[in-house]
Amino acid sequence: MANLRLLVGLGNPGSEHLRTRHNAGFWLIDALAQAHGTRFGMESKLHGETAKIVIDGQTLWLLKPTTYMNKSGIAIQSALRYWKIEPEEMLVAHDDLDLPAGAARLKFDGGHGGQNGLRDIMAHLGHGKFHRLRLGIGHPGDKNRVTSWVLGRPGVDDEKAIIDAVGRSLEVLPIAVRGDFNEAMKKLHTAKE
Repeated sequence: MANLRLLVGLGNPGSEHLRTRHNAGFWLIDALAQAHGTRFGMESKLHGETAKIVIDGQTLWLLKPTTYMNKSGIAIQSALRYWKIEPEEMLVAHDDLDLPAGAARLKFDGGHGGQNGLRDIMAHLGHGKFHRLRLGIGHPGDKNRVTSWVLGRPGVDDEKAIIDAVGRSLEVLPIAVRGDFNEAMKKLHTAKE
């Protein structure tokens, strides 16, 4: 299995979206950059903000698309091409309605599960062969309430649970970066939620 070279967080740009459930992918990438003492810089040709970190001797690019969630594929395709990175060397962190708030799951390949950012990435790449980190945000229980739920701020308990999931994800990231995804999955999926 290839080592990771690109970590992408999905979300919507702008301060009004900062703390929303849909931006859970940004929460993870921001926490990672902060943990490594690095700042994001605007990279207009890549349609996003980028930063560079080193984990276990491996250089990793961080990307936060500024295209809005539904157009994430534009930024990702640009970054893959620019840095000459294969899709299977990429991990995309995103919010997931199908997991309870506080859950975090690693997976490789598969469908988009209705997640519009993933849908656009797969439309641009023509496949889903990349790693995902699914950050649970829970479900409002009614499909008619999904949009306002996803674009809304989580309550105090859910927010804490999502932040905890981000923390647990960051702990297993070095294992995933080395290419040992099975070990990273085992550790993350058996961690106390």
